[in-house]
Amino acid sequence: MADLSELTNSLPAAAQAYLEGRRLDEVECIISDLPGIARGKAVPASKFARQDYFHLPDSIFFQTITGDWGEAAGDDGFIERDMILRPDMSTATAAPWTADWTLQVIHDAYNRDNTPIPFSPRNVLRRVVQMYKDRGMKPVVAPEMEFFLVARNIDPAQEIKPMMGRSGRPAAARQAYSMTAVDEFGPVIDDIYDFAEAQGFEIDGITQEGGAGQLEINLRHGDPIKLADEVFYFKRLIREAALRHDCFATFMAKPIEDEPGSAMHIHHSILDIETGRNIFAGPQGGETDAFFHFIGGLQRHLPSAIAVMAPYVNSYRRYVKDHAAPINLAWGRDNRTTGIRVPLSGPEARRVENRMAGMDCNPYLGIAASLACGLLGIINEERPDKQFRGDAYAGESDIPNVMGTALDMFEEAKDLHAILGPEFARVYGIVKRTEYEEFLQVISPWEREHLLLNV
Repeated sequence: MADLSELTNSLPAAAQAYLEGRRLDEVECIISDLPGIARGKAVPASKFARQDYFHLPDSIFFQTITGDWGEAAGDDGFIERDMILRPDMSTATAAPWTADWTLQVIHDAYNRDNTPIPFSPRNVLRRVVQMYKDRGMKPVVAPEMEFFLVARNIDPAQEIKPMMGRSGRPAAARQAYSMTAVDEFGPVIDDIYDFAEAQGFEIDGITQEGGAGQLEINLRHGDPIKLADEVFYFKRLIREAALRHDCFATFMAKPIEDEPGSAMHIHHSILDIETGRNIFAGPQGGETDAFFHFIGGLQRHLPSAIAVMAPYVNSYRRYVKDHAAPINLAWGRDNRTTGIRVPLSGPEARRVENRMAGMDCNPYLGIAASLACGLLGIINEERPDKQFRGDAYAGESDIPNVMGTALDMFEEAKDLHAILGPEFARVYGIVKRTEYEEFLQVISPWEREHLLLNV
């Protein structure tokens, strides 16, 4: 790179606007690990302007959510080899909650021979998108982000409770789409909007969901990698906005007992690169074979991908009948009880919504897995089941309902591994199995309450 002024002039427009009339102090060089935590280094801006890359050990991808390590280093052993991390300057964006003038920049991970690190989540998604491009297709996605604003919880033994609203009363449940409920969180939402504007992100809307203190943010459709970057950034942004107002933002799939869980619904459409047309719509606006094959791929392969979209033991508490989360892979038109939904739209905007992914998933991996299932359906010309009509909660579950079963299915899914990358699948399976075994060593309050004196 060059000097600081050249760096500033090369930034995206929103970052330049944020720094207008100010001097950049610091740059946070970040990358997503498997859970979606931002790892990296903060460096003075002048140093960042002079460096083309920096190093982090590959062991950041072998770490569980608890900070333990999976034995996933491969034949060379756990030597913590340095990766080369190069900035993607198109991702440069403000960190507006900091005390000084700071930017964040997402980096990509490479080996010494310049090949992508195969288990870096952003590289996994890029691999899937490239497979679409190799077949003349361009995937388009639109994620929806659900999350809870909750009271501060500094003791893990205590239950999570809704935050105190502006009225001085705890956030109320069962107030979906209520503007009064949204107003309860007004100061937090104001900061979310301000931070998003400073970072150059466009929010399509914020609504109150069915849970106490549960909100949903919709993002405009676009390139999968760009949208995954935004979700990655948004999780941090929302947490920082909440902390300013003495509450926590949580993206747990099921943080509060008897409340709905939080999903990351993913809308997909596919464009023909040559014509720019949506391949889900035919010349006369009808539904195409590709549309049905994509749905068929989701139905056939999502059970094996659930371990990626529901990556923790808590994730499976979300799949509860009649709690606003799907329990099977039925598909239907404008039917929110099905796991796969076709929203109301005209032919040009025809899309397929995957309602299975939890908000606790890594956005790069959740979107990659969903697109991979659809691509397998298109490649293999898989036909979906007959459209479901009525309440899909009345049907039987056809997805794994515990983490161990989901991991078993993922580890056996060689077709899915071929799309996501065999080396990613190997590392992910080892790390998540380690994490699951850690959980199985923990004795829960339920066990102490009901088993201690009764069995």
